[in-house]
Amino acid sequence: MTHEYLDLQTVSHVQGVVRLPGSKSISNRILLLAALSQGQVAIVDLLASDDTAVMLAALRSLGVQWTEEKTATGTVHHVTGVAGVLPNRSADLFMGNAGTAIRPLTAALAVIGGDYTLHGVPRMHERPIGDLVDALNAAGTNVGYTGNPGFPPLHIKQGRITTERLSVRGDVSSQFLTALLMVAPLMAKEHAITIDVVGELISKPYIEITLNLIRRFGVKVEQNGWASFTIQPGQVYQSPGTIHVEGDASSASYFLAAGAIAGGPVRVEGVGKDSIQGDVRFAAALEQMGVQITMGDNWIEARANGPLKAIDADFNHIPDAAMTIAIAALYADGTSTLRNIASWRVKETDRIAAMATELRKLGATVEEGADYIQVTPPAALSPATIDTYDDHRMAMCFSLAALDGALRQGAAVRINDPKCVNKTFPDYFTAFAKIAR
Repeated sequence: MTHEYLDLQTVSHVQGVVRLPGSKSISNRILLLAALSQGQVAIVDLLASDDTAVMLAALRSLGVQWTEEKTATGTVHHVTGVAGVLPNRSADLFMGNAGTAIRPLTAALAVIGGDYTLHGVPRMHERPIGDLVDALNAAGTNVGYTGNPGFPPLHIKQGRITTERLSVRGDVSSQFLTALLMVAPLMAKEHAITIDVVGELISKPYIEITLNLIRRFGVKVEQNGWASFTIQPGQVYQSPGTIHVEGDASSASYFLAAGAIAGGPVRVEGVGKDSIQGDVRFAAALEQMGVQITMGDNWIEARANGPLKAIDADFNHIPDAAMTIAIAALYADGTSTLRNIASWRVKETDRIAAMATELRKLGATVEEGADYIQVTPPAALSPATIDTYDDHRMAMCFSLAALDGALRQGAAVRINDPKCVNKTFPDYFTAFAKIAR
């Protein structure tokens, strides 16, 4: 088999406008909420990618009806909600490597009950799900492992919710809490359900997205800070009618960083100052590095303002977008440190290890720890062949190493397996080429 690759030539200046694809986090949450709700839901600008395709296929296997309509301005998905009662009580579901699909779906199927198997690609079977399964089974569900305990694949049978209080660890992945919050109304039939968070909750902005969307579907969540969440009984998800998917703020990071590194201005459309996504805070991190940022309701623009300043900051709140900061650090005036990013280790790949390995190929000096990475840029970047580990964000991040003319010899950067971007942004390299001068 020949290894597919893409050679990126040195780019000295970037400028232009990029329309972002829909947010993966919002898309998969809305799909499940729409499926569980009462009534018809029209979803506008749903992300078209591997991860949403996995969720759509799973819902169809479960008997949820949906259609896709092409319009002059984009796509509308029409989902017919099942009001928390799935037509198909047994199914074998392939979840790819989509964490945003398997975790909430596991919770929903466990609470609803039936006979379901969930599995994915080999990497999915290395991504932890034990904390979620422990929380569910302690509440009375019946979720078993068919491979390594603590990891998919899973076999779900009929259980019975017997508790009014659940607890879940918050320090491995915020997706465990998201999953429980999304199914809490299904559990709270006769009495209130309270979810306690054990330990420090990471990636809080992703929980904010979840809470925002649950409320959009008509369910009230009472919050005790980030320590516990209570859902009163008798609440049912209701269709909001039409719901729009914001542009993906994590994907915005690559284009904003490009503008920061190689001139700009680069404007992204689809997210702005009113976004419900925490990753728009990536713009504030660029500002700390000296970049000129302007924002509107539905757009953000970045423009270079001299050499980037090195940064030392906590990125627990924006783990996905923070990867882009590690690449921007190649163009900074000193050593940058990204702290509190332990969740990188349990993503599509071990992102701390992968990032360190590939940054070193470009000539950077890198120190990695359990939950941090430190990057010192070289005097000039070396040409390199970048491995992407079947991780969409690795491919998109390292495209930025072709910027600024820092590489002067022939093809700047070779990206192996560029098609891994299909997970969230199939047209990424086309969009990147359009702003390159």
